[in-house]
Amino acid sequence: MLPQLKLDADRVNTLIFGAFPGIPEEAFPRITEAEPGRVHVVLPYRQGMLRPGNLVSGPTLMGHADTTAYALVLCHVGEELMAVTSSLVMNFLRGAKPGDVHAEGRLLRLGRRNAVCDIRLWTESSDRLAAQATVTYAIP
Repeated sequence: MLPQLKLDADRVNTLIFGAFPGIPEEAFPRITEAEPGRVHVVLPYRQGMLRPGNLVSGPTLMGHADTTAYALVLCHVGEELMAVTSSLVMNFLRGAKPGDVHAEGRLLRLGRRNAVCDIRLWTESSDRLAAQATVTYAIP
């Protein structure tokens, strides 16, 4: 049985944006969908996310995977801003062409002390994954 949402996408967008005031709004990832056990988050494209070879950089993809997992956890546990990453394992599958970076996050396990998330990232199509991450968050 999937856990129910405690916060909707709009509330989590506002919560995360307020917690990280140094990031310009136009560069901020946005949760576009949230449902029990799942979120979809879009990181708007900007020139600074590219690496040599005209591909989205690994650190950009890793950061977006972590942000997506954070959003997924907050949607399900509520306003627990002190949830922290305890593990992030990233698999780079192909170069991510320039464009908005999409991420779909799914809860694999939600316990009292931690949450394990599967994050899949792409720029071209969800059929052409650029990367996959397994992210564990510690919940205080």
